[in-house]
Amino acid sequence: MDFDFTEAQESFRKEVRSWLERNLPDDLRGKAFAASRADRDEVARLRWWQKRMYEAGYVGMDWPREFGGRGASLIEMVLLYQEMGRAESPQIVNRGGVSMLGPTLMKHGTPAQQQRFLKHILTADEMWCQGFSEPNAGSDLANLQTRAVRDGDHYVVNGQKVWTSMGHVADWCFLLVRTDPAAAKHKGISFLLVDMTTPGITVRPLRQITGEAEFNETFFDNVRVPVENLVGTENEGWGVAITTLAHERDVLTHIRHISLRNALHRFITLVKDQGKASDPIVRQKVAHLYIAEQALQLNGYRGLTNIMRGGHPGPEGSTAKLLWSQTDVELAQTATEILGPYSQLEHGTPWAPDDGQWEFYELLARGSGIRAGTTEILKNILGERVLGLPKD
Repeated sequence: MDFDFTEAQESFRKEVRSWLERNLPDDLRGKAFAASRADRDEVARLRWWQKRMYEAGYVGMDWPREFGGRGASLIEMVLLYQEMGRAESPQIVNRGGVSMLGPTLMKHGTPAQQQRFLKHILTADEMWCQGFSEPNAGSDLANLQTRAVRDGDHYVVNGQKVWTSMGHVADWCFLLVRTDPAAAKHKGISFLLVDMTTPGITVRPLRQITGEAEFNETFFDNVRVPVENLVGTENEGWGVAITTLAHERDVLTHIRHISLRNALHRFITLVKDQGKASDPIVRQKVAHLYIAEQALQLNGYRGLTNIMRGGHPGPEGSTAKLLWSQTDVELAQTATEILGPYSQLEHGTPWAPDDGQWEFYELLARGSGIRAGTTEILKNILGERVLGLPKD
């Protein structure tokens, strides 16, 4: 693997770094690792930042030019994410739209749908949420029960979704529904685009351990969706959903790394501010966390190299998720140990370090071994399918 970047790639890195240094506001810097996505005012600020990045050409860079992107390479995308992490910049807030729905519409959407939605996704003028998970489907997405019945030029939707991230602030939802209940469970599914202001939609917050309600339950009661908002073919939405889910896995990898790198940068500053930089035990912990973050980056390079050589994503994704989960928890716990009782102070408390982000982060990190693949399942996958160990 070649660790050197070309002259053009390094020039792009410098361009991004310079732009971020000039344009990233101080009130957004350093908050990406424990930022609120439940507060409407905070989300509005993040929407402004995404639009600013879009105007500079840094949102949807890997989209084809005909759809508003720059046709950027994987390397350029990695460099962008690295520099965002270095600058402690927030992630783009409409990432479900940019990294999941956008590519889905480019592949399966009609020209009218592409013309109507793609630019507003990039600018964050329209926020999107994902309506896939359901309370009784567990991890089996194809077992969804939300129904859509054709009625003239509309579908009438009834059912419930859960874990609807950002549903409380979203303008639109990309929704999986069952349109043929008699078909096999992977058949008879359709993919709809739903305006969240449509009568019959109720969004109820789900309170998390952090005290926030970023996730939601979403109820659909005779919600009428125009037929032209069907993506792909009726009853063939599973294939459309697979496209969306494939891009979801890709974006989660980058999001995790930006978040961890931001947290690590802020942690090192914290150690210095607390006068612990000369403590040999603390220095050892800092070194351990820094090495883990670098290992994640190099593992990402390995996967990237494989893809660029014509290969496909391999077990690197599972190993990266497992190491990220462990490192995220360790970083939060170490910061808590260094801060002592001050680590319990919430946002808005005068004496809270980093305005209470560490209290938020410690609670948020408790879910790192659960979301996007539990640690136990990942260990089984790696042990059985990669190492060939017997099943437990």
